[in-house]
Amino acid sequence: MLQGMGAVYLREMRLSRRRFKRALVGMAVSPLLYMVAFGTAMGSEARFEGHTYLEFLLPGLIAMTTMTQAYGIAIEINIARFYFHIFEEFQAAPISGAAFAMGEILSGMTRALGGVAIILAIGMAFGVTIHTGPWFWLAVLLNAFVFAALAVALAMLISSHGDQSLLNAFVITPMAFLGGTFFPLDGLPGWAQGLLHALPLTHAAQAIRADAFGRPPELIHYAVLAALGVAGFVLALKSVDRARD
Repeated sequence: MLQGMGAVYLREMRLSRRRFKRALVGMAVSPLLYMVAFGTAMGSEARFEGHTYLEFLLPGLIAMTTMTQAYGIAIEINIARFYFHIFEEFQAAPISGAAFAMGEILSGMTRALGGVAIILAIGMAFGVTIHTGPWFWLAVLLNAFVFAALAVALAMLISSHGDQSLLNAFVITPMAFLGGTFFPLDGLPGWAQGLLHALPLTHAAQAIRADAFGRPPELIHYAVLAALGVAGFVLALKSVDRARD
């Protein structure tokens, strides 16, 4: 299994190396725009949880970017399936479904970590630094695993790029804006807070923000992300096996 997983992961990393400059720009543009637009709009007067808005925003952007970059492998999988028929080659090779899924998930997690590094660098350029302890990185990795596993599962289930666009429009984009990324959820009605706490990004944003602000971790966030990661991995395995049939 390890050899098969390594082969899938190595292929994705070689492709990423070829597109490194474009990927770097793509990872940096959106967070930079958010920092400039929201930072300028909110100014230095607004404070959230005792911190400036940029300090509040940065952990949220890290959670959101971890999600989008990890989930972004779905597009790569679709291109490989529909245009280059790479998945058929993996089917012919002695690579198990678990090895294929884990190789793709690890590539998504690697992309996510690259996005986090870029946002931390952008934050430093704006004079914003946050605490990044073990609990911070654990939340980042769990969040990346959840959405990379979800990406593999959904990429194996859809039959066209149009379906992929619908998933992005109705799942990923709303989650990016409603998962506690840009504003605290405390001011929302109780029913809305309950709904938003069902989203993995909400737990990731709160866990990352807590460690970034030097607060003790709330283990419930990590437990939810871990449970969703296991569920996502099981779904990914089932989806890969179904696509093989």
